[in-house]
Amino acid sequence: MGFLIILVIGCTRDIENLQAPSYPSLADVFIDDFTGDLAYAAFGGSDVKAFQVDNQLSYGGTKQSMRFEVPDANSPQGSYAGGVFFSKTGRNLSGYNALTFYIKGSQAATIGVVGLGNDLGESKYQVNLSNLTVNSNWKKVIIPIPDASKLNAEKGLFYYSAGPENGKGYTFWIDEVRFEKLGDLAYPQFMILNGQDLVETAFIGITKILGGLTTSFNLPNGINQTVNAAPAYFEFKSSNPTIATVNASGKISVIGGPGTSDITASVGGVAAKGSLKIDSKGTFQSAPIPNLASVNVSSIFSDTYTNIPVDYYNGYWQPYQTTLSADFEVNGDRILNYTDFNFVGIQFSSPTLNASAMTHFHADIFIPSTITGILSLE
Repeated sequence: MGFLIILVIGCTRDIENLQAPSYPSLADVFIDDFTGDLAYAAFGGSDVKAFQVDNQLSYGGTKQSMRFEVPDANSPQGSYAGGVFFSKTGRNLSGYNALTFYIKGSQAATIGVVGLGNDLGESKYQVNLSNLTVNSNWKKVIIPIPDASKLNAEKGLFYYSAGPENGKGYTFWIDEVRFEKLGDLAYPQFMILNGQDLVETAFIGITKILGGLTTSFNLPNGINQTVNAAPAYFEFKSSNPTIATVNASGKISVIGGPGTSDITASVGGVAAKGSLKIDSKGTFQSAPIPNLASVNVSSIFSDTYTNIPVDYYNGYWQPYQTTLSADFEVNGDRILNYTDFNFVGIQFSSPTLNASAMTHFHADIFIPSTITGILSLE
């Protein structure tokens, strides 16, 4: 027993003296071949053989490039090409501000997404560029990093996803993939909600995730490049945490009311454009729980019954309809919420509903303000 106690004390002393591990700051990902720590994993449902090393075609006379063969639609090998290039050990990328590479295609095409930060795990610091257009000429692509100081132990070095064009596959090549410290990235802008200042009515118990998280930099060619950024790059703030809180993942929780709270964000101490004013009305009065037997109900929208297949709950027929959807959930109770309401259509056509044996139509509707006009169901 005495021997065991000595071991425990010794272990405790060693843990206190442990130093944080250091990671290499290697910039290269794929130049002529895989770097020593690099590995590849295909996404589920993709063609696992879509990626190959090509020694026939490369950029700038280098020995090899990465070749990606996008399959045809409905290919038995996979419905798309996609995967992750990751470091098996992790890297310190805090000294760089961009991921760069060269790309060309066998034809004009649009690559669904390319980016960094997917590490096959938490993927906390993802950054990606959507709908990248390519053609048969090599071009350089720059993906700015919102705040590289956070990437001191990053495993996700590069990832991609690409589907067929008009049902047909094609090939594209990528070469000279590396992280760079570019001195001519200028005018950074960080945005939440795509830079909009929005006001949203809410109730206690509602939660939602902030969207539209983007970063824009002016590139050396003068073009502004906008990329999607993970919430972990942002520091979120609530002006009134007694009304609404926001966590590190951008999840807003309405906990009080009536009252308001402004949700804002920053990146590396720089204020992000865009905000969300939560206008909490307090406790939401839920509709009564229905008690009819399910055999006598054909449900279109309910948390009590099994719903029939619905095409949409808001058809939004332009130019006559102004109604927008802002659906929410209060403590597990889903609510269809319509704003700027004039009329709305709910369609169920695949399959259609045989209501010949039904005698009533029932809907619980809450209208917080006075109606001007006629409320009708058709």
